[in-house]
Amino acid sequence: MSGAAIAALIAAGAFVLLVLLLAFPLLKLGRTLDEATLAVRKTHEGAAPILTEAQSTVLQLNAQLGQLESIAANVNSMTTNVAAMTSVVSSTLGSPMIKAAAFTYGVRKTVSDRRDADAIKTARRKRRTAGAKHGKA
Repeated sequence: MSGAAIAALIAAGAFVLLVLLLAFPLLKLGRTLDEATLAVRKTHEGAAPILTEAQSTVLQLNAQLGQLESIAANVNSMTTNVAAMTSVVSSTLGSPMIKAAAFTYGVRKTVSDRRDADAIKTARRKRRTAGAKHGKA
């Protein structure tokens, strides 16, 4: 064998060794990709029931929100009616009640002023009579 043949044989052996060294990580990478594919499949199979339940929950929530909207509309209507009734009662009873309160205040003020005036007159009489008694003695 010549030197060129030996060099070619060594080069071929090195090439086979290089292919074997590269084949091992490629096989491991293939297994990893198979496992990842399997995990994605299992996740997809498990996600379908969850999505179905989520869709059912959202539909029920929409129904409840529809009922809540009708309740809110009824409350709004009641609030408007109560405001109107309050306005009517206020205008109907408010003015007479204010007049009655003003009249009552006037009567109390007059009675109080008369009592004060009577008390002042009584005090002056007592002072005069006391002064007259002290002046005679």
